[in-house]
This record gives sequence, C-alpha cells and structure tokens, in this order.
Amino acid sequence: MVAFWNSLVDGLNAHAVTPFLAFVHLTGLAGDPREIAEALLIAAAQVLVIGLVFRPLESLAPAERWPDRRLARIDRTYTLLMLLGLNPLFAYLVLTPFANAFGGGASEAVSGLPAWIPWFQQHPLALFLAYYAIYDFAYYWMHRVQHWIPWWWALHSMHHSQRQMSCWSNDRGSYVDGFLQSIFLATVGLVVGVEPDQFALLMFVGELAQNWSHANVRFGFGRAFDKLFVDPKFHRLHHMIVDPERPRLHNCNYGQVLSVWDVLFGTALYGEPARPTGVGDPMVDADNGRGVVAMQWGAFRRFWGALWCAAGWKPGDVAFGPDHVPVPTRHMDLHRFDRPAQLADGAPADGRGAGGGLVGEPAREPA
Repeated sequence: MVAFWNSLVDGLNAHAVTPFLAFVHLTGLAGDPREIAEALLIAAAQVLVIGLVFRPLESLAPAERWPDRRLARIDRTYTLLMLLGLNPLFAYLVLTPFANAFGGGASEAVSGLPAWIPWFQQHPLALFLAYYAIYDFAYYWMHRVQHWIPWWWALHSMHHSQRQMSCWSNDRGSYVDGFLQSIFLATVGLVVGVEPDQFALLMFVGELAQNWSHANVRFGFGRAFDKLFVDPKFHRLHHMIVDPERPRLHNCNYGQVLSVWDVLFGTALYGEPARPTGVGDPMVDADNGRGVVAMQWGAFRRFWGALWCAAGWKPGDVAFGPDHVPVPTRHMDLHRFDRPAQLADGAPADGRGAGGGLVGEPAREPA
C-alpha cells in the first residue's frame, strides 16, 4: 500500500506539479514539489470521503430536512477551491524556505518539540499525538479570537452565514480569513518542529474531522466520547442562530477535533436541542443570496469597514450596519433580527427563506 501511494505521489509530481512550478517559475521557491503532490492527493482523498461517506449519511439521518439543497451547493464549490488551492499546508510549504533561512527545517539538527523533550525522538507516535494536541489547542484559541475581534468576525461570519450547514460547509469562508488561519497554523507547525509529511497528516485528520463535524446528521459519538471529541451535534450548536432570549448561548463549542478544550475553558455546551444554523444579522445573512465572488467581496467590505474604526477592535458580539461598520449587539434589540413566521399547523418557523425543518418538526417551505 505504501509503495502504491508513493508511486501515485511520484507520478503526480513528475507529470503535473513539477512542470507547473517550472511554467510559473516557482521551482525551488515553494518547498519540495513532491510534498505538494502528496498534499493534492490527500485533498482528493478527503473529497472522496466527504462525497462517498459523509454525504450519504446526511440523507440517511439528517438533523434538518430541507426542501432542496440550493444553499448548500455553493459550499461544495468552496471545498474544492480550498482543498486544491488556499490551504494551511500550502502556506506551510511556502513558509518552510523562510524557516530554513533562519536555521530551521533544512538543517539536520533536531528542532522544535523533539529538541525540547528528547524522549520524543524515540517515540514517534507520542510525538505525533503531542503535535496534534498543540495544533488543536492553537486552533481552539484562534477560533475564539475569530469570534471575539469584530474585524476578524467580519471575515469569519461568512462561514457562519450558511442556513443549510452540511458536510461541505467546513471550507466555506473568506479567502482573507483562510490566509490568516493558514499563516497562524503554519507558523505554529514550524515553531514546534513539525515535518512537512507530518503536517500533511495533521491537516488531513483535522480537516476531515471538521468536514464530519459540519455534517447535517442527527447523531454524535455518545456520552463516552463527546466530552473529548467534537461531533456534529456538538458543532451544530456552535453554528446556531442567535437566540434573543439567551444572546450568549451561541458563544460555545469552538473546538476543532478535541472538545476537551471547550470543557476545560468553560465554553462547552451540551444538552441543547438542535437549532437552525445561520446568523441573525441581515448584512451577513445576505451571503446566502450571493455567488462565490460576491460573497468574498461582501466579507471583505465588512472586514475593511471594521478594520478602520475603533469599534472593529473592541472585543464582543457585533452586527454590521449598511456602512459595514460593526455595531455591538448589546446595544440592539435582538428581536429585530427575528423574521417570525408560522407554519400552517401553527408550529414556529424561522422565516429565513429556503431553510429546512429540524427532524421531528414539519419541514419549512421555501419562500
């Protein structure tokens, strides 16, 4: 199996990656081309798992029933663009030459975590697990900052605007946001001494786990594991639309793969019934009516409006005005974000248009 995988990597490198880097005059400037070929194959494997495993499970046991998947389709496009383009692994490969210039990876000397704790040099599995715990811990705090700082939320809110969250939704996001995440996570990888092949595996595990945690399924890992690992039930609460009666409820469940960080730092939420996903802010919710380019432009305008004003740097929940300047939600009546509607049988609906119905409730009709 290893030999087959290596032959695939070598073939893709020889026939696609190396010729492309030569064509764009990047040979020697973007890391080892074989590592880029391996990254592309890992991305292809991830797409296959999403499409052939996670997506069928959404049909078999959905958390929400949707009359159609119109809003979810664009996330599939984002997944393909992100996995094959702007990816933290590629940022790592770009940063590697800079690390080498300062005595990093090109040297034979041991660096990072194995140098700090030599015991790890004889225990590669323990080293990988330690790398992953550090990577996941860094992601948890980065994710909290994405929600804390208004100018970063202006970008990250695009990821949360999806009303039909599915297994394709993980890579829905602003490319500026993706770039910032890439640089941060790649820098963490370089500092702790992760090798490119190990970082590729870290990325594969982390990204695939996030594809799963975004899946529209109504089951999780159960009580034995849900305090340790993020599952779809846990992460769906992170994406729930704001509740005007409990405006802080959605500030929860930030973990990527390990939910233990949320448990340790008091941000874990369990036991809440599944709620519709999305955002109440009409300026952000408008992303659902846009294509890829318009969504990117909308997020960038929010970011630019927040970056150059004092309110954009004051931590807290915000919405965005027509001028794209953030307004603290504590100054607002959150009920104004409601679009109340009643189904024919009197059951409440969120009134947000082409949504769906939580399993056990009547399906909402498209507007």
